[in-house]
Amino acid sequence: MTRFRTLALLPLMAALSGCNLVVMSPSGDVASQQANLITISTLLMLLIIVPVMVLTVLFAWRYRQSNSTAKYDPDWDHSTQLELVIWAAPLLIIICLGALTWMATHLLDPYRPLDRIAAGRPVPADAKTLDVNVVALDWKWLFIYPEYGIATVNEVAAPVDRPIRFSITSSTVMNSFYIPALAGQIYAMAGMETKLHAVINEPGSFKGFSANYSGAGFSHMRFTFHGLAGDGFDKWVADIRAGGGTLDRNGYLQLERPSENEPVRRYGSVDPGLFKAIVGMCVEPGKMCMHDMAAIDAKGGLGLAGIDNVMPLMHDKRVRRGTAVLGPAPVYVAGICSTEELTGRVVESVGGPNAPIESSPISGAGLPRSSFTPISAPAPVFGPRTTANP
Repeated sequence: MTRFRTLALLPLMAALSGCNLVVMSPSGDVASQQANLITISTLLMLLIIVPVMVLTVLFAWRYRQSNSTAKYDPDWDHSTQLELVIWAAPLLIIICLGALTWMATHLLDPYRPLDRIAAGRPVPADAKTLDVNVVALDWKWLFIYPEYGIATVNEVAAPVDRPIRFSITSSTVMNSFYIPALAGQIYAMAGMETKLHAVINEPGSFKGFSANYSGAGFSHMRFTFHGLAGDGFDKWVADIRAGGGTLDRNGYLQLERPSENEPVRRYGSVDPGLFKAIVGMCVEPGKMCMHDMAAIDAKGGLGLAGIDNVMPLMHDKRVRRGTAVLGPAPVYVAGICSTEELTGRVVESVGGPNAPIESSPISGAGLPRSSFTPISAPAPVFGPRTTANP
């Protein structure tokens, strides 16, 4: 019987042998603190879980049917001492977990700059944070080093014991930037910029990947993070610069197109305004950036007169990009009126209530405003077909 049990456990042992314990034994201080938080939280919870599991077996054995020596007391229903033990212990553990979680939530906030590079080693006063811009593409990762004017695809590096500040965004759908050996995951979202502060304490090469499903090529969305000691990082930067290659906006528009299993690419120079344009979703020439739209809205907008100027500049990714919406010629329509009022108001066509309705195709913005007498409050008009907007 023992042999059969051993044989049955062999497949499980073989599966566990492939597990990577990098999450619980990382090489970065932030990830180490997170691993400690997991360990302490688990031990605190086990203080309740283990006794409950042991007592469950003990009670089942103690009060089994065949044990005639166990006291039988069918009328027992309450014990103040037992109630205190049952409720006090979990309450104390919940208080400890709550305090621990509250402190860790603030100390390990990914937006919070580091105050130490390792346990007992505060950040040196002269330490300069390394800025790395991260862009999640379909299905690859773009890294831009604004300080050095270089960029890479599916490869990122940092000096050992130097604070790192990742600025993260996405070109399309939401993704998740994760290097288990360095720090916890943080989401990458189009039109937004998230932050992650971290530090690597040991030299070596570590795996990074997307931890959020983002489409067909998701499983190949992996990269390598290099922790470089001594002059290794300066040499890495020099090699990229010597290799040449430029990543400008046109090059980025080609790079962002969906592709899988992309090899490592290096660019010796990069457009300094590229990352800001990616976050603003206005890399393509002629597109209005999101922060410009927000500034216009904050000041009250452009009104009806400004619609023709704004619509052609709106970010529409690959859906339109200047091509036709309602016909073969480029058109931009802010609203289309119908011949029936959804609210039951009378609609007058151009030329009077009995005039035939214009049925020719809409030719674009800048059409003349119709003349009408509103039944109630005035409504904007965007074309010659009708005189009111439902």
